[in-house]
Amino acid sequence: MSAPEHLYFRDDGRVPNNPLPTLLYHQVAGDAAAFEQLFALHQWVPLWRDGIFDYHHYHSNAHEVLGVAAGRARVMLGGEQGQILDLVAGDVLVLPAGTGHCALSHSDDFLVVGAYPQGQEHYDIQRPKAATHHASRTRIAKVALPAGDPVRGGAIWA
Repeated sequence: MSAPEHLYFRDDGRVPNNPLPTLLYHQVAGDAAAFEQLFALHQWVPLWRDGIFDYHHYHSNAHEVLGVAAGRARVMLGGEQGQILDLVAGDVLVLPAGTGHCALSHSDDFLVVGAYPQGQEHYDIQRPKAATHHASRTRIAKVALPAGDPVRGGAIWA
């Protein structure tokens, strides 16, 4: 498997993002069950199968991995001034806590598996707001690094 792409997003005053890179893997797994098994193997708890919200949001108390099990989507990362990606089945995004994400469009069959590091299963959903920005940054700074990379195992963001 090839190394992931590293994507960086700056704090825009509304979406904190994270100095750690977002990781983008291509051609990783087959169906939703395969993603769930892979993530669980590396101590990331698969919690849901669904799409990606169509509004900008982030998680201030958890890292998140999104495995595209079917279909395709156009997703914006990093907030309203961020970067647009076209995701297809087999792609995986590893989002450090605070990284903004939003589905701009998707195919009818788009399906994602979402998972979180053990101990971070009770994730919050924050919308970009200047008023809550400082509190979110404080929470993000306290989020522990995962035991390993959800795709390859071993050290992540080392």
